[in-house]
Amino acid sequence: MKKILLPGLILFWAMTGLAIAQTPENLTTAYRQFNALFTGEWQQYGELFTNLQKNLFPRLFLLVITTIPVFLFLHYIAIGPMSFPHDGKRVYCYNLFVRIIHWMAALSFSLLVLTGFVVIFAKLLGPGYLGITARTVHLVSAVIFSIAAIPLFLFWIKEMLPALYDLQWLMIMGGYLNKEKKPVPAGKFNAGQKMWFWLATVGGGAMAVTGYFLYSHPGNIDILRLSAIIHNFLGAAMVALFLVHIYMALAATKGSLQSMIHGYKAEAELKILHPKFKY
Repeated sequence: MKKILLPGLILFWAMTGLAIAQTPENLTTAYRQFNALFTGEWQQYGELFTNLQKNLFPRLFLLVITTIPVFLFLHYIAIGPMSFPHDGKRVYCYNLFVRIIHWMAALSFSLLVLTGFVVIFAKLLGPGYLGITARTVHLVSAVIFSIAAIPLFLFWIKEMLPALYDLQWLMIMGGYLNKEKKPVPAGKFNAGQKMWFWLATVGGGAMAVTGYFLYSHPGNIDILRLSAIIHNFLGAAMVALFLVHIYMALAATKGSLQSMIHGYKAEAELKILHPKFKY
């Protein structure tokens, strides 16, 4: 599986880089050909797209930012956080470069989420500089996130490849649905972290390409429609997993966030949550 996935992912990023490096005219032509080949002509779906953009997408994002926090809050009340002693042996897991790049990605993505919601609900917020400012910050944050995501992707790709025991982790939800501390099947990164990694990097690449079309408007209306649909659906999925990721780092496992500050994890935590990690 690794021999198949690795070349494929490298090819994806290479094609994405080449696409972005092309002139807007060439990129528009290539995207139009892709659109015609895989999705057909979108012109006939104008009314459908209008309904999606006006009704479904705002409701979808509203659903995400209301239901996900409620479920996480109920988990915190019913199950509570895991805690491990941090005064014993610690293991160095993340070097300084990775921590800096990770914080670049985390902070820029947080701004992408906040400003994205301002853009989505711009009509409710009323006219003014807020929407314009949000779009500008969104664009700058997207560039920073894209820059940070590439080295993180290359640095972690090997450890993020799927393993058979990831299915076991998913079946028991990483042990987070009970209060017992039993070792769960996970390496340096568990199945949930891997899902977030692939969505944030590969999905982030797709968001960057579609976002380019939405901001620069180099193509026809069909390309813009398809870009908006991909951008919105991917955005909703990324926001949902981002909220879970934040909850896991800040609340579900006490002290977990510290590893991205000083680079160390408690050995007691690794033995339960990452027992397959060879350090």
